[in-house]
Amino acid sequence: MKRLLTLFVLIVACASARAEAPVILVFGDSISAGYGLPRVDQGWVELLKTRLKTQGYGYQVVNASVSGETTAGGLARLPRALELHHPAIVILELGGNDGLRALPVAQMRANLTQMLTLTLAAAAKPLLLGMRMPPNYGPHYTEEFALVFSDLAKERKIPLVPFLLTDIALSPNLLQGDEIHPNEQGQPVLLDNVWPVLKPLLSPAPKPLSK
Repeated sequence: MKRLLTLFVLIVACASARAEAPVILVFGDSISAGYGLPRVDQGWVELLKTRLKTQGYGYQVVNASVSGETTAGGLARLPRALELHHPAIVILELGGNDGLRALPVAQMRANLTQMLTLTLAAAAKPLLLGMRMPPNYGPHYTEEFALVFSDLAKERKIPLVPFLLTDIALSPNLLQGDEIHPNEQGQPVLLDNVWPVLKPLLSPAPKPLSK
């Protein structure tokens, strides 16, 4: 009986520790939702979970990304996500669908601004993932679109990945047939683009015990 009680206490303690682990909320669109991948566990967010675990970071990762999401849709969903998960870090990966639909850049900027305001008000650290549009959208639109991310990062003094698809967008072997979404070979590159900017936001990983 005593042995069973001890085991029960250990299980409760482990569950409590997991519940108290700080949350990284990934809030994005199809790029982060793993659209078109053969398996869900191949997505960069799942690879992030593995990297955090293997490097000793005690974070939970919640992927609240939705394929096809615009900044307007994200703004409507974010308050509930913040209330539900109480994240320590919010990785904001939205805007690409606004651009693909040629939606007004000013409205995209306003939506992202409000999402950053909500994130900061919730005492979470934001990380903004930038996106760019292909040149066929015209130089004016593509330049204005790209400037939204860099301008917001400067104004709010928040970390920015300037272009999430760096080393992917011009590499057909890393893209799916639609030439938009990274394939399974492109997912580790996505993580490598995010990791150097995310890592400074993380609480230090525990040091290995000395022998």
